[in-house]
Amino acid sequence: MEARTADTTELVDSTKKSNYHRNKVIKSIIFKVIMSLLILIVVFPFLWLLLSSFKYEKDIITYPPHIFSGKYTFQNYIKVWDTIPLLGYVKNTVIFAGATMLISLVLDSMTGYALARMEFKGKTAFYYFVMVSMMIPFMVYMIPLFIEMNKMNLLDTYTGLIVPRATTAFGIFMMRSNFVGLPRDLDEAARLDGLNEWRIFTKIMLPLSKPTLMALAVFTLTNNWNDLLYPLILTTTSSMRTLPAGLALFTGQHISFYGPVMAGAVISMLPLFIIYIFAQKYFVQGSAMSGMKE
Repeated sequence: MEARTADTTELVDSTKKSNYHRNKVIKSIIFKVIMSLLILIVVFPFLWLLLSSFKYEKDIITYPPHIFSGKYTFQNYIKVWDTIPLLGYVKNTVIFAGATMLISLVLDSMTGYALARMEFKGKTAFYYFVMVSMMIPFMVYMIPLFIEMNKMNLLDTYTGLIVPRATTAFGIFMMRSNFVGLPRDLDEAARLDGLNEWRIFTKIMLPLSKPTLMALAVFTLTNNWNDLLYPLILTTTSSMRTLPAGLALFTGQHISFYGPVMAGAVISMLPLFIIYIFAQKYFVQGSAMSGMKE
């Protein structure tokens, strides 16, 4: 009787383990299918853009549309290169986005450190002001900004493009959240060793904030590289246009030619794609670390 009971118990346990394993496999398959569909939804527009940049115009506008074409060509890239000053647009975009990113990293990290680790009068009020400014869309103040830049004779200049974007509320918030999460014992021990605030900031806090700095760099560079409305308002000549603004005007002037527009979009997207491939580790780490500790 006892042997039969033991056999029954083993059979029940074996059945439970088998059902658990089967349910686990089914859940894993469902999860992988869902993730594959999401990846396909995200990747498909980029694949369509890349393939369309090598298609002939008649293959792009054909109906019903086809993902693949029987023939491909480099003429779209040659045409966009010959039609617009693409090299000048790239140079302007690199100067604008690169300089804005570097200056923003310096100013945002310094401001974030002051708000997180230092005490001064008006600190709370200033922090709330920064948070409120994040809620104001660019369209609200773009006309006053244009008038201000025009009166200061900064339209169509790199200074006029870079200075208004030299610091951002999002960058300050991100760096403050990062510095708040670091142990207080670090700067207290450094002060006992005789280090001033500047050396604590540069020698201790910044090296520990490398992932967050890299994430902020990617955010800032991407935002300014892809921005259309801001440089379109503050530049009036073709020689100062950035890539998005130049391609937007190209689309308006040659709206029937979709192939060159696709080629220009690929050229504009490629540098950011390469940067993200090499910086994705820091980008993920910084995004996960910032804003989680208060």
